[in-house]
Amino acid sequence: MATEILMPALSPTMEEGTLAKWLVKEGDTVKSGDILAEIETDKATMEFEAVDEGVIGKILIAEGTQGVAVNTPIAVLVEEGESVEDVGGSSPPSATKSQTDAGTAADAPDEKPAAAAAPAADKAQAPAAPTRDKGNRIFASPLARRIAAERGIDLAGVTGSGPKGRIVKADVEQAQPGAARPAAAEAPKPAAAPAAAVPAPQGMGYETVRKMLEGRETTEIALDGMRRTIAARLSEAKQTIPHFYLRRSVKLDALMEFRATLNAQLESRGVKLSVNDFIIKACALALQQVPAANAVWAGDRIIQLKPSDVAVAVAIEGGLFTPVLKDAHQKTLSALSAEMKDLAARARSKKLAPHEYQGGSFAISNLGMFGIENFDAVINPPHGAILAVGAGIPTPVAEGGEVVIRNLMSLTLSVDHRVIDGALGAELLAAIIAHLENPLGMLA
Repeated sequence: MATEILMPALSPTMEEGTLAKWLVKEGDTVKSGDILAEIETDKATMEFEAVDEGVIGKILIAEGTQGVAVNTPIAVLVEEGESVEDVGGSSPPSATKSQTDAGTAADAPDEKPAAAAAPAADKAQAPAAPTRDKGNRIFASPLARRIAAERGIDLAGVTGSGPKGRIVKADVEQAQPGAARPAAAEAPKPAAAPAAAVPAPQGMGYETVRKMLEGRETTEIALDGMRRTIAARLSEAKQTIPHFYLRRSVKLDALMEFRATLNAQLESRGVKLSVNDFIIKACALALQQVPAANAVWAGDRIIQLKPSDVAVAVAIEGGLFTPVLKDAHQKTLSALSAEMKDLAARARSKKLAPHEYQGGSFAISNLGMFGIENFDAVINPPHGAILAVGAGIPTPVAEGGEVVIRNLMSLTLSVDHRVIDGALGAELLAAIIAHLENPLGMLA
């Protein structure tokens, strides 16, 4: 019996992806856990593993094909001894877009890809329950079983996103250790709002803009998955989140002196702390001091987090990632520094797994390193706030009746008013500044 291999949902919000590369060819024998292909999502390139054993009878979607919807058949797996010619009726769906369609997509950007992808999103929103055979055995890949055993996860409560509800690596990585995740009882994750529900970016249509620029030399750039996602998410953020902004300056002199002392002591270990490392730690500790602000918006309620999971914006070619440093309040400055360097490096090569850039309640965006003095950052749903960090600038300051020069750094806290009120936001920002101006206390 031939089995269709379907385009997987490699993250909770994935609706379509690019089949970047096949790692098998027709006629190859594969077993459960073998890597079949590399799939590009809107954020990363991930490996797709087999969940069944058999022979690759036919490849339906060529490598390099873009815009392949989740649950679209991409290949056919046949049993040993079954003829490849027996799989002659399958053909790739006509709706699939290839790389050669990029120009067509650019010609019609007024179409609403988010709305058009609604059927696929519906499937992604409601993954099948774990598939079992008549002996009540749960179908899961060997890698998923191994990770589950290591983390103490009960596979009976894990929802499978693979073909026919099979449990794969990504499902287990997103499960909570020691706890089941029944599909019917699990509350929806605030971060998993499907792109289909996101309003398409508004603005002048392509034809209108092209007429306005008629006669001028231009270059048209087709949107890739990452750029589309950023446009949709940030349009949603500015249209649906009631932002308000709190601004203060922080004196950096004590921190800069303390940082220089620490770096001199850590040099033999190859550790060099950045100002951003101190900012991450300060924000994590402040969220513990002001727990009511350590919260996210979840549609019809507010969810407060106990740990400080802090996201940090990392610029990459064509977009950005916000990798999350989990339990940041419990980690040392050197541990945060090493983890941040690792996450940033893998973000730039698009090698982050979805669980590494989703979640958290709070984010940091630091453009001070680019000389930007101050700016307002856009909240990344479902976060309750984001801190925009400007450059440290020598500035005249009145102290004790005298004018002295101090290094001042501008901080702007963008706050979701549905989650955090003005006084609570001010308390959070004050706690962040107190840690930055008294950095020795962050080691306690």
